[in-house]
Amino acid sequence: MPELKKSPLHDRHQALGAKFAEFGGWSMPLQYAGIVSEHKAVRDAVGIFDVSHLGKARITGPGAVGFLNGCITNDVHKIGVGQAQYTLLCNDAGGVVDDLIWYWLADDEIFLIPNAANTAEVVALLAAAAPDGITVVNEHDDHAVLAVQGPSSDETLAALGLPVGHDYMRFAPGTLDGVELTVCRTGYTGERGYELVVPAADAGKVWDAVLAAGEQYGIAPAGLGARDTLRTEMGYPLHGQDLRPDLSAGQCGVGWAIGWKKDAFWGAEALRAEKAAGPERRLTGLLAQGRGIPRPHMEVVHDGAVVGEVTSGTFSPTLGKGIALALLPPALVPGTAVSVRVRNREEPFEVVKPPFVTPGVRA
Repeated sequence: MPELKKSPLHDRHQALGAKFAEFGGWSMPLQYAGIVSEHKAVRDAVGIFDVSHLGKARITGPGAVGFLNGCITNDVHKIGVGQAQYTLLCNDAGGVVDDLIWYWLADDEIFLIPNAANTAEVVALLAAAAPDGITVVNEHDDHAVLAVQGPSSDETLAALGLPVGHDYMRFAPGTLDGVELTVCRTGYTGERGYELVVPAADAGKVWDAVLAAGEQYGIAPAGLGARDTLRTEMGYPLHGQDLRPDLSAGQCGVGWAIGWKKDAFWGAEALRAEKAAGPERRLTGLLAQGRGIPRPHMEVVHDGAVVGEVTSGTFSPTLGKGIALALLPPALVPGTAVSVRVRNREEPFEVVKPPFVTPGVRA
């Protein structure tokens, strides 16, 4: 088994007493003080995550944006220079190879942030499809990414002289102690927040500065455990669980990221056919009516029959009960009573439409 890659901030996490876990081929902090306390810090104050395992790639050359538009599901013309967009890269069957965010730097330059385990494949697929004059480069190890998330994220970054207050999914250049970085108003927690793309060599300096500036606002370092509970409360899908190459994008609750009116994109024919026929399953939410805590792959039962499975499940620190995302027949609309088989017991749940908590991401 290949050795796990390490973030440029690995020594910082060790000094903070982090517990580590493998994620996408990387050794990343799972938690520091504890998942629940880190979760609540992000919901109530501000947290900082190291998400440097996320991929980074760059597309350059004349017509780069138009080229990308013919590959990804979303319509690039919905945004402009200085904005970022969530999108999917699908296979011919409409399955999700990856979900990613792309940054529109200029008409001939794009920055991509795919998922950690999928970066090499995304780069290889795009490079193979690129016409002469367009270059796709893997920059996975060149940058670190820090997510500063929570109601006090603006105050924390403003104390460092970094740009804040720009609209959701917009980004701006900033400088911190001579380090040039990008501040994008994005994140995976459902709270107002930012993601900082930083040169890998300068990641430690920026991490230390953000922690120091946020101390007066109750900042807490947060690991991937809290990131998972936070994103599940928002109903945000995770690639490898809720999004997969063997699962069509039309079933995953991300149809809003598909530009149905575009002439072409990878997987368009299969996805349009499925949309016309109506998908057999849809990703939806489940809220515990008792004490059951759902986990991935647990069976969902309705009227005595297995009707689907949990793709993501956890305990919600905000609600104090179990929540899940599950693939279910569309006929099981919100309000429907179902059960989840938890340790050979059938625990009661209700079908609900995510998010499970009130989002603050656009606040």
